[in-house]
Amino acid sequence: MDEKGGPEDEAEHAAYLEQGRWLFAQACDFLLGVVSMKQLPPMDLPEVAFAGRSNVGKSSLVNALTGRKTLARTSNTPGRTKELNYFRLGPHTESGEGPALYLVDLPGYGYARETKTRVEAWTDLVMSYLQGRANLQRVILLIDSRHGVKPNDREVMSLLDKAAVSYLAVLTKADKLKPSELKKVVEATAAELKKHPAAHPEVIATSSVTKEGIAELRAHITALVPDLDMGSALAER
Repeated sequence: MDEKGGPEDEAEHAAYLEQGRWLFAQACDFLLGVVSMKQLPPMDLPEVAFAGRSNVGKSSLVNALTGRKTLARTSNTPGRTKELNYFRLGPHTESGEGPALYLVDLPGYGYARETKTRVEAWTDLVMSYLQGRANLQRVILLIDSRHGVKPNDREVMSLLDKAAVSYLAVLTKADKLKPSELKKVVEATAAELKKHPAAHPEVIATSSVTKEGIAELRAHITALVPDLDMGSALAER
């Protein structure tokens, strides 16, 4: 692996992408919507959470990653999701063993019509979640590529820094920009991340429409699953 945690050569890169393709082709089931810390499931699986501004395309990205059209609900009304929505990704076996993880869809932030009380409630819920989940491997922080890093994104980055939770910046809606424009946004985002100690140095640009970056993001997430036995996994295909 290179210094950013990615593969070094073509053969390793192909295996890296195949690992992600395999895991995200497995069953992905909605478990529950959490509105209080008492409802959180046991910390028996590694966990990856998705965060982003309202209307950033979070639900569409989760659907694209898992290959489902309606796994995560999309809405024309920003700020609709108010719960921590839990999904279990991985094969179902009689023993219950095998590579699996929780995907957690966090409520969107930054919607202008939110009241101060609701913003504070979001912050309290998410901060309590971040500080209390020892199995949380990484937060996938989604940023609209058309707008780049906004003040609300920086606030959440600082919150993640404070909680000492590693996060990866993922640009959404990359198909809306020309390649030269996207390149500038990627570079600007990477420069912003250098200011934040908990940020992963890599930036992945994605599109739920063209599927750009989807394979890379699947592989990045899958690499966070400890002791993933690809030999056994591929043998089950």
